[in-house]
Amino acid sequence: MSDLEIQAGLAGAAARRRSGRRIAGRIGVTEVLAAVFALFLLVATLAPGLVAPGDPLAIDPRSAFQAPSWAHWFGTDESGRDVYTRVSHGTLSSLQIGVAATLIGLGFGAVLGTVAGMLGSVVDFTVNRLLEVMFAFPGLLLALLFIMVFGPGPATATLAVGLATAPGYARIIRAQLVSVRSSAFVEAATVLGRSRARILLRHILPNTLAPLLVLGTLGIGQAIIWAAALSYLGLGAKPPAAEWGAMLSAGRTYLSTAVWMSFFPGLFVVLTAISATVLGRAVERRLRHA
Repeated sequence: MSDLEIQAGLAGAAARRRSGRRIAGRIGVTEVLAAVFALFLLVATLAPGLVAPGDPLAIDPRSAFQAPSWAHWFGTDESGRDVYTRVSHGTLSSLQIGVAATLIGLGFGAVLGTVAGMLGSVVDFTVNRLLEVMFAFPGLLLALLFIMVFGPGPATATLAVGLATAPGYARIIRAQLVSVRSSAFVEAATVLGRSRARILLRHILPNTLAPLLVLGTLGIGQAIIWAAALSYLGLGAKPPAAEWGAMLSAGRTYLSTAVWMSFFPGLFVVLTAISATVLGRAVERRLRHA
């Protein structure tokens, strides 16, 4: 191969990288909408009074079952409570459950994945068999079994969802660790006599943090859906708590007469999951083309 061909190949590779960065740098309408909704959720979490002044637990029986209007954007429930105020104030508890469950799942998965990916074949085999057993149960069913043993409640539901998502995280983290462990810079550190702990902390783990960021972003939406499902079944937060799953549970009795009681909390669950997925995919594209 001539020098001109080599230079042309290098120029073409550089052009493809620049093109990939330009594509990754484009911000679509979907990403903008997801970011705007995420910003609304952030404000509703940190300062719910800014987006929905009022008490989410304040009752007004004379205003019960009012349809959505200018006075009550999302209508009112059976006790006359403003559904918009309750949905907005419920953002904090719903996101707390989703974020906490994701952190639990990532933490437990990171431990299992690191142990399986870094230690000997016997340990790897044992951890993989454990993960296969956990994968044998659907995630939501595994969470239900955990709640049956330890009892219902928001804290138990959060821990159950976190443990149910851990096997998936562990598999991905293990695969990433095995890939990084066989890379050239890790082999060079091994040849130079670096200890296993130093190689793990200085070279392997830092190169697995980017995928964890994407996994965490995507996992929040999934965790919120599962936590809402458990609350809907009466195994998480209980009515009259201003939590999306609990509001769905309270509104199912009135689906034929006051559908807005369940529609708007369910809409926020869906939009939150979609926004987390869109933003997670956007982060993944930018990291891949960085």
